[in-house]
Amino acid sequence: MTPDLDLAPIGNCSISALIDRRGRFVWACAPRVDGDPVFSALMDGNDPQHGFWDIELEGQTEVTQAYMRNTPVLRTVMTAEDGSAIEVIDFSPRHPKHSRTYRPLAFGRIVRPLHGAPRIRVRLRPSADWGARPAERTSGSNHIRYLCTDVTLRLTTDCPVSHVLNERVFRLERAHAFFLGPDEGYDQDVGPGVSAALERTVAYWQEWVRKLYLPLDWQGAVIRAAITLKLCAYEETGAIVAALTTSVPEFPESGRNWDYRYCWIRDAYYVVRALNRLGAVDILENYLGYLRNLVDDAAGGHVQPVYGVGLEPGIGERIVDSVEGYRGMKPVRVGNQAHEHLQHDVYGQIVLPLVQAFYDHRLLRPATLDDFHALERVGERAFAMHDQTDAGLWEFRTIARVHTYSSVMCWAACDRLAKAAHHLGLEDRAAVWNDRARIIRERIEKEAYLPDEGRFAASFGNRELDASLLQMTDLGFLDPRDPRQVGTFEAIERDLKKGPYLFRYIEPDDFGEPETAFNFCTFWFIEALHLNGRTEEAREIFEQMLSRRTHAGLLSEDISLNDGELWGNYPQTYSLVGIINCAVLLSRSWTDVR
Repeated sequence: MTPDLDLAPIGNCSISALIDRRGRFVWACAPRVDGDPVFSALMDGNDPQHGFWDIELEGQTEVTQAYMRNTPVLRTVMTAEDGSAIEVIDFSPRHPKHSRTYRPLAFGRIVRPLHGAPRIRVRLRPSADWGARPAERTSGSNHIRYLCTDVTLRLTTDCPVSHVLNERVFRLERAHAFFLGPDEGYDQDVGPGVSAALERTVAYWQEWVRKLYLPLDWQGAVIRAAITLKLCAYEETGAIVAALTTSVPEFPESGRNWDYRYCWIRDAYYVVRALNRLGAVDILENYLGYLRNLVDDAAGGHVQPVYGVGLEPGIGERIVDSVEGYRGMKPVRVGNQAHEHLQHDVYGQIVLPLVQAFYDHRLLRPATLDDFHALERVGERAFAMHDQTDAGLWEFRTIARVHTYSSVMCWAACDRLAKAAHHLGLEDRAAVWNDRARIIRERIEKEAYLPDEGRFAASFGNRELDASLLQMTDLGFLDPRDPRQVGTFEAIERDLKKGPYLFRYIEPDDFGEPETAFNFCTFWFIEALHLNGRTEEAREIFEQMLSRRTHAGLLSEDISLNDGELWGNYPQTYSLVGIINCAVLLSRSWTDVR
């Protein structure tokens, strides 16, 4: 069966997994999202022999699948040709326990007969050493231990263990529970225990969603995007990963296969900004702690664009040959060379979320004067780097320029520090940061603006376009009706828009010419259409983008122009941010209906 990205994530902000339309676990890493995959089938070609967990119904003819309302709890119903049917409930426990949030390194499965006399087979085949081999196993009377690379998992079940060990077909006459988790004894009856954890997990997520501030329109799409963005958070440290996968190519045989299981400061900035629009302050506050640690470690010096979820600076990139790759398309990369890059926009993306803590009375830990002085060191770095070459937000590996987006982000860092200083009554510091913001603005307007075309260029002294120029309005650098911004928007529409979709850029890069559109950029374009008074067009393209989502309501990084197929890592936080931002912007007002 050829893999595709029509996958449904489950998780608990500690561990996550992707489940295909057959109810098969095809991807999960442990003990962290950036660890060795215990389920690696997604990256092992078209016919993996291990690295999955499926439940097969004999004579199966139909499968339906959907999340339980307002949760990441997945229900798969399988029906056989004789009318017999089963349901499979998949989740990762997350709920209050002993005054803390219980989020174990574990997956729960409940399998129930629905109709007739269904016969099933359970095949649990975790992998080790990046899919090179099946995990070794030992077993007891009610459990099986799987010795994976960096973790030992224990399956505790009330299903006969020999059925699982021998992958025996058997009649499902009552519900069976499976708890695949830490290598420790399960301290209660597994059936009632897993059922209770399911009930509490459903209650947790539905209560979390209940507290979101939603737009009137497209609420289902926004809720699903918000839940999935939360699944991309690694709660222990506050990190937010760009996606749950590695090495899904941006388009077939492109070689653009990257590992996105790390915390990009840029991506996380957009995530917390979108979720903040919905009032999800828990993720923002946790991420601010992650950022403050990075600021302390940098001590006013260089900040990488990306770190490990445990704040690790070293995430060296390597290629593994033990799996065949998505649809057999290598390379499969582990780690990301971007941690070596200079990407000067990061200084703005540190300052902008952190300054919120000077204003937001909801936060359990409001920002202090010491926090402001620590943040000024980031601002000093932004000012020093605003006109220096870097790899840019698209992370070119062999191209170094003074990228306009990076410079505008450095301007934003100084501008927001000036506002924060004024708010704190530090008028002398406000004057300093206002002056630095003015200097950067003048430099951008001199070096990146093309008077003969009435538009900005993507880098100083050059003429190329890229979609990030649309963010000059969002960041407050230009008014959307400023003729220079209108000219830039018109040039982007003319040159980068292909059908309803937008490319990041069209010039050849390190790997040749791009062939797929970048979903986040299409959402930026939708926002720009609205700001330019073309709201009906914006809504039409937004609806088209929503129609391209997987059955789970999600998007990957890229989309094919010809057939609308999704490519790139999945689920992509950038794309989910775009869904939220556009829905909030384009929705009717609640005052229209109440």
